[in-house]
Amino acid sequence: GAAVLVPLCSVRGRPSLLYTLRCRRLSGPHSGDVSFPGGKREPSDSDAVATALRETREELGLELGEGSVWGMLRSLPDRQGMLVVPVVANLGPLENLKLSPNPEEVAETFTLPLAHLLREENQGYTHFRTGGRYGYTLPVFLHGPHRVWGLTAIITELTLELLAPERYRRKTHVPGRHLTAPPRRA
Repeated sequence: GAAVLVPLCSVRGRPSLLYTLRCRRLSGPHSGDVSFPGGKREPSDSDAVATALRETREELGLELGEGSVWGMLRSLPDRQGMLVVPVVANLGPLENLKLSPNPEEVAETFTLPLAHLLREENQGYTHFRTGGRYGYTLPVFLHGPHRVWGLTAIITELTLELLAPERYRRKTHVPGRHLTAPPRRA
């Protein structure tokens, strides 16, 4: 599986999420996408939290302790069907962090205030049809430096539901999202 870190921080006192823009020259399906720091679990990682913290160190040069981790959201499949565990962590004030993004992986970092993400005019939806039988809707967050979409937008949405349940109502439905996949046959 894989894990991503959902980095909560504050920017001039405003609660925000930190995003990365993946390098376009990275091979693979996620190049040029907005994402959270993360990647595939390596054998040396004891668990999803270890994966998320290691990837954050490799991508952003941030050494985070387990103490900054609040917990995990439910795992979600990425476009390749690999399960990704979102690990929510609080980085504290951005002004106190020394970010040194790895130029091989990260083209840019940016933050979006939770207040921006919670405003309806910044929330959009993409409708997909699969094989013409059923469609589903995925969230998109607009009007920031870059559009947040795909798995990163779904994880953003789950994070907003967690942090501001009275202010954020999910309008999207992804089939099978609440079902756990049966164990794979070897």
